[in-house]
Amino acid sequence: MNLDMYGWNGDWEEKFAQYRAQGCEPARVLEAAQGIYRVWVADGWCFAKVSGKLRHFAVGRSDFPAVGDWVALEGVRSGDALTGHSAVIHGLLSRKSVFLRKIAGNELDSQVIAANVDVVFLVMAANDMNLRRLERFLIVGWESGAVPVVILTKTDLVADDARSHVDAVIAMSSGVAVHAVSVEAGVGLDAVTAYLQKGKTVALIGASGAGKSTRINYCMDGTVQRVQGVREGDVRGRHTTTQRTLFLLPSGAMMMDTPGMRELQLWDGSDGIDQAFDDIARLAQGCSYRNCQHLSEPGCAVQEAVLRGTLDVARLNNYRKTERELAFVARKDDMREQRAEREKWKKLSKSARQNAHKSR
Repeated sequence: MNLDMYGWNGDWEEKFAQYRAQGCEPARVLEAAQGIYRVWVADGWCFAKVSGKLRHFAVGRSDFPAVGDWVALEGVRSGDALTGHSAVIHGLLSRKSVFLRKIAGNELDSQVIAANVDVVFLVMAANDMNLRRLERFLIVGWESGAVPVVILTKTDLVADDARSHVDAVIAMSSGVAVHAVSVEAGVGLDAVTAYLQKGKTVALIGASGAGKSTRINYCMDGTVQRVQGVREGDVRGRHTTTQRTLFLLPSGAMMMDTPGMRELQLWDGSDGIDQAFDDIARLAQGCSYRNCQHLSEPGCAVQEAVLRGTLDVARLNNYRKTERELAFVARKDDMREQRAEREKWKKLSKSARQNAHKSR
C-alpha cells in the first residue's frame, strides 16, 4: 500500500516539499464529517483533525480540508486499531481543481464539494430531466478546472424518448461529452468506464435519485453505497448518500460520491458561464454594441436568434438570471474578502506581538 494508488505524483511531491522539511507526512482525505477526517497515508488510513493554527487562520469553509484534498500530517497512526484522533493536519496543498458552491441560506461563504478531481460526471436521470438545473451544474463543472462529462442515467425508464432526451442535452452542452446509460439494461456502460483510468479521480455530482450510488456500486463490483428508490409522486430521489466519500476502484481509478443536490447555488462562474452558455457567447460576438445586454438594443444578434427560433428564449432568460446572480455574489464576496483580509492582518499582528513578548 502506498500513496501512488491514490494519485500521488511528482507534482504533489514538489508542492509538499516545505511540509516534508517540517517532518510532516502527506495524506489524501477520503471522508470528512463534523471536523474529523479519514485520510490515506503511506501505509494505510487513519483519522485526523485540523491544527489549532490552521483553524485560527481559516477565513472561510473552503480553507478547511475537503474530500480529495492532499494534506500535511503529524502524529500519524494507521489501521483499524486506531483509537482517538492523534493525527493533526497542519497544512493543505493547493488544489489543482475544486468544485465549489455557495452554502445554503443567507450566509456568504463557499462549500467545497470535490477537490483535485480530473473528471466530473454531471449525473441526471432521464426520467427527471431539468435542463435549467443542468445549465447550473455545467457552469460550476467548467469553473472547477476538471473536465465535465454529462451522464444521462436511467434511460431504460424513458425508452421511447431516450434519443430526444439525449439530443436536448447535447444541444445545450457544447464541448461536453454526453453519455446515455442504464445500469439495469446494461446500456452505455463501457463508454463511461473508459474514463476510469488508473490514477485518475472522478467525481459524481447530481440530484438525489439520479443514480450516482448505483454507478459507484457497479464500478466497485459490489454494494458499497446504499440505494433507495425514487418517490412515487414526483420520481425525485430520496437522500441516500449523506457524506462525500472517495473510493478506490478495482481499475485503479478513484471515484467520489457526493450527497444529492437538487438546488445548486452558484459561488463563482465568471469563466464557466461563457462555456456553459457558449452558444449565447458566440452569438454576442455579432452584436452591434460590445456591452449589449441582449434586451432591446438595435443590432442584437442574440435577440435576432430568438426571433428566428434558433435560440430558446427560456435559455436566454436563464442566462440573464444567472449573470445577475453571479454579479450579486461577486459584489458581496469582494466586501467579504476585504473584511477577511483585515481580520487576517489583525491575527498576524497579534501573533507577532505575542511572539515578541515571549522572546523578551
